[in-house]
Amino acid sequence: MVGGGWPKKPGSNGSNGNGKHRWFGDKRRFPKGTYQITIWILLAAVVMMFVALASSYIFLSGSEQWKPVRIPRTFLISTVLILLSSVTIEKARQRLAVDLRQYARWLFATLLLGFAFVASQLVAWRQLIVEGVYLSSNPHSSFFYLFTGAHGLHLVGGMIALIYLTVRSRRLLFGIEAEKRSAAADAISLYWHFMDGLWIALFLLLWFWN
Repeated sequence: MVGGGWPKKPGSNGSNGNGKHRWFGDKRRFPKGTYQITIWILLAAVVMMFVALASSYIFLSGSEQWKPVRIPRTFLISTVLILLSSVTIEKARQRLAVDLRQYARWLFATLLLGFAFVASQLVAWRQLIVEGVYLSSNPHSSFFYLFTGAHGLHLVGGMIALIYLTVRSRRLLFGIEAEKRSAAADAISLYWHFMDGLWIALFLLLWFWN
């Protein structure tokens, strides 16, 4: 690390501080598919949960207790924010092997957009409460809060992972550690894109199946 700032790529004579060139001749390889498989298993569980909820939502929509819920306009802002976050996290993933400073900046931008998205969801909930729409008002309102709340919790999980990546971005890693960071960035990017796509699907379901 130079002058306490961002790390630079080492030259051919770089060492780990004790005279040993740990990143040269390291034959270990990190199985990159490990993180991907874990994420896919997690996403499969998330899909099954939301498919079950969506099926119940559609089935119960024909009941007498079902009452329309006006979609808060804030959801349009939420949609724009989460779409932008997909762009920024992809930018971050692309810059990882090129420039750690820009990589960290794009990660931080994604994190800010994630916070803004969650804040917009809370604003939407407040708008519903002001209009007298509560969790237990009717089956439709219950699903409304359940869908948005469950998605929000999963997104917060992704934000925690982004914080981890951002903190790790200040360290210059080599060999198997660098491969782990790259695999983690790819896996978390996949998870984030999925959360974005899931929100779009939920938004369309709530908008058109009202």
